[in-house]
Amino acid sequence: MRKTLTLPLGTFYIYDNYLIVEINEGETITTENNKILENIAITYFNTKKFIYITHRVNSYAVDPAIYRKTSLIENLAGFAVVATNNIALSNADIEKLFLNKPFESFTKLNKAIEWGQSILKQNNIDIKNP
Repeated sequence: MRKTLTLPLGTFYIYDNYLIVEINEGETITTENNKILENIAITYFNTKKFIYITHRVNSYAVDPAIYRKTSLIENLAGFAVVATNNIALSNADIEKLFLNKPFESFTKLNKAIEWGQSILKQNNIDIKNP
C-alpha cells in the first residue's frame, strides 16, 4: 500500500495500480463527490491506468449520474464493487449501466483485485503487486 487517506466521505487505500474505497455509513455519493476521485486520480495515478474498487462494507446511496463523470477519468481502467449484501449487488448491476468502463461486482475483495489486475494486463500495463 502506498497511502491511506481518511476523509469525511470515507477511507481511501491507495496502491500502485488500484484504489480501494470504503465509504462511510449513510453517505450519499453525488457528482460533487467525484472531485475527490478526480483529484486522487491526478495526484496518485497521474499518467498511469488504475482500477477503482469500492468495498461496500457500509450502507450508503449512490447517484447513478456520478458514473457519467467517472467515465471521463481517462486513466481509470475499470471499476469494481465488492459487497456481500444482495441489495448492494443489485444496485451495482444498475450502476453498471451508467459507466462507460469495465465494471464488475464481487463478493470477495481479493477477487476484485485479481479482476482489476487482469484488466490492467489486457491493457499491457505493468502490474506491481502490493
